[in-house]
Amino acid sequence: MTEQKIKISKSLLKLILAAAKDIYPDEFVAFLSGRKNFVNEIIVLPFTSSGFGAILQAGVMPIGIRILGTVHSHPTESLEPSEQDLEVFSRFGRIHIIVAYPFDEYSWKCYDKDGRVLEVEVVEE
Repeated sequence: MTEQKIKISKSLLKLILAAAKDIYPDEFVAFLSGRKNFVNEIIVLPFTSSGFGAILQAGVMPIGIRILGTVHSHPTESLEPSEQDLEVFSRFGRIHIIVAYPFDEYSWKCYDKDGRVLEVEVVEE
């Protein structure tokens, strides 16, 4: 059995890139949500720290929210996950996006919970 291809809403990707650019040089962080393998929503939690080394406060997550994974920004051009990123990936879902400076349509990558690159299709919703 093959796994269904991951898709992300084009408008959501634009929102993520704009949020990361807006908060730069601090880091943007949020949870990814949607249905099955389609990411079409982010959840920005209250009390989530940004700045260098963003911190997710999962304890304030509303009940019943489906978490597919995480998204965060790097204030550099590096799209490679750090050891801390891999720790977060292993704890929250299975789809993880890193966006990096300059926060354009080419400066993002998606990973699985083990840090392996995932192919993602950007689709109109």
